[in-house]
Amino acid sequence: MAVFEYRGILVGTGKPTKGVRDAENAKALRAALRKDGVLLTSATEEKQAKEKAKKDIKFLSFLGRPGAGDIAIMTRQLTTLLRAGIPLFESLNALIDQVEQVALQRALTNIREQVKEGSTFAKALQSHPDIFAPLYVNMVRAGEASGTLESVLERLTVFMENQAKLKGKVTAALAYPVLMAIIGTLLISVLMIAVVPNLITTFQSMDQALPWYTELLIFTSGFLGSYWWLILVVLGLSWWGFTSWKRTPVGRLAWDGFTLKIPVFGSLISMLSIGRFTRTLSTLLAAGVDLLAAMDIVRNVLGNAVLEKVVEEATSSIREGQSISEPLKRSKRFPPIVTHMIAIGEKSGQLEEMLENVAVSYDSAVETRVQVLTSLLEPLMIVVMGGAVAFIAFSILMPLIQMSNFAG
Repeated sequence: MAVFEYRGILVGTGKPTKGVRDAENAKALRAALRKDGVLLTSATEEKQAKEKAKKDIKFLSFLGRPGAGDIAIMTRQLTTLLRAGIPLFESLNALIDQVEQVALQRALTNIREQVKEGSTFAKALQSHPDIFAPLYVNMVRAGEASGTLESVLERLTVFMENQAKLKGKVTAALAYPVLMAIIGTLLISVLMIAVVPNLITTFQSMDQALPWYTELLIFTSGFLGSYWWLILVVLGLSWWGFTSWKRTPVGRLAWDGFTLKIPVFGSLISMLSIGRFTRTLSTLLAAGVDLLAAMDIVRNVLGNAVLEKVVEEATSSIREGQSISEPLKRSKRFPPIVTHMIAIGEKSGQLEEMLENVAVSYDSAVETRVQVLTSLLEPLMIVVMGGAVAFIAFSILMPLIQMSNFAG
């Protein structure tokens, strides 16, 4: 006996209808529905329907993946509904009607059906890894096991809102320098490819030697105008080779190690990763997730292979009975203040609070550092772009002035 999801039309009223029904095959389903006054228009086995729904969700996620803000809003709404005493299934029903993001709406619909069939909320969330990260799933699982799902969801909401807020501030601060770099590059490219070649014939007609900087400008302009396609091909192949190498374990470890050594920016990357580590670990431990499981989850959210290796080694040391702070201190990748506060938290039994304090401190430091960098980058970009345009103008005008003096 197969289970079918069907769509049809009521014979008496002509209204569309849909539902789920058992039948030996599609022909038997059609006959059974006809007896009930339903004209079958389409039928799909429930297993196939679920697989198709998951594929649709993945496709929609690819087109427009739900952001951290979308999931945070959804989580806060779910928390409010659960705190009001509304059962999980009914809360999911209400959420589906409110959510506007299509991929998230489809995912919640699938999750609701799994919950209806007896699945746990965490297990249903786990079937959508493109939308709900392991951190989210494991915290929900811990909340369900301890009977504190509402509190866990509240913590999750605060965590995601803080992460989205910090990311938004960093993105907003870097937007202006990036925009300036793009506009400046386009402007210089137009000058080199469209303007300079028109003056080459004038320069060639001059019966005198050109300055070295004008010769350099003419050569660069000619090279860009003739071989721009080759430059794009080389850049594309170089980027493809670099990304392919970086995806390998050795390449990723080497690149991430290099990024941590870059002056100024290396310390900023390290601060971002450590802030993410402490906040995520604090959130997981406060939600009741086991320390070893929490460390495994945290390792996957650091975004740096070198620091991930440190956390992996620390997890192995914890399994052998050591504290968290000792292996982190030995790695010399975590600042002494961080390991010291973690050690105090372990001894006092206030590890979650200490980790949260470190996270708040690092988030504030990152925000300040980004503001300082962007305030320095903006005038630096102006100087660099202005210098490039001035060089082009100087290289063009000086021969013209010399020609005018010669003619006079």
